[in-house]
Amino acid sequence: MTRNKNTFKVTKLVLSLVILFYFKPIASNAQDSPLTTWQAEADTLMSRQDFEGAIKLYTKIISTTKLKTKEDFKFLYKRAIASYSIGDFVNALQDINQFCLEFPESYQAHILSALIYRQQEDANNQLIELNKALALRDGNPELIKWRGALFMAKGENEAAKKDFIVVRSLQDDPELESNLGVVYYALQKSDSALLCFNKSIELDATYEPAYLYAGSFCLELERFALALKYLNLALLLNSENANALLYKGIALVELKRSAEGCRFLSKAFKAGQDDAGDYLKEYCYDIFK
Repeated sequence: MTRNKNTFKVTKLVLSLVILFYFKPIASNAQDSPLTTWQAEADTLMSRQDFEGAIKLYTKIISTTKLKTKEDFKFLYKRAIASYSIGDFVNALQDINQFCLEFPESYQAHILSALIYRQQEDANNQLIELNKALALRDGNPELIKWRGALFMAKGENEAAKKDFIVVRSLQDDPELESNLGVVYYALQKSDSALLCFNKSIELDATYEPAYLYAGSFCLELERFALALKYLNLALLLNSENANALLYKGIALVELKRSAEGCRFLSKAFKAGQDDAGDYLKEYCYDIFK
């Protein structure tokens, strides 16, 4: 049985922390020097989101300074941000790794590293960088939630549960409740899972994944009538959701409402849900022939 993948998204707040830090002019003993002018121009280009132009100037500065002082390394950081912003993750990672060798205590640099690894779908290195950031400054709920989602994706459900419960104590979040429900279900605590999905719906009645998770898990638990209630609500939110159509069709068939169930399975199949084909063949051949 397929489900929508509830992908964790890093918030703009986290990214803004990364971008704003170190985005300050570096003091110079020669205020009228070319380096000072280049830096001012590069920073202006960054503020205008002309990242490619900024990269050229930061590269010029780095080539000129040859990174002789610790202050010079901050241009690597800025160039990493610019490279990240245009999707050049290889060069962004190379710059931020070099920066972190000089500034291992930089909280924001480790967040930027984790963001880059996220774009590269490298879960292990994301965890390494998030752990470094949290070791430097613990308690950021966005980072803890992010780490919990990584644990969940890796099947490390006890670790994920621990992180989600910490965040839950700090804020209400329908996505978090749904993710915690998935973790509880994986830990074979189905009642706790359903409580989390209900809490997610209570926090945001328009949050579709909560209904889909609850409905699909109820199908697996053979609680077909309850599954149908969740799926009916999901389809009120989005009548074209192929997963909800599939799950509702299965629930109806299991409840011996075959004709109605087969209609939903047919809709799901036409909507691109290939799994509906097997159910159509098994349960609906006699109805549609």
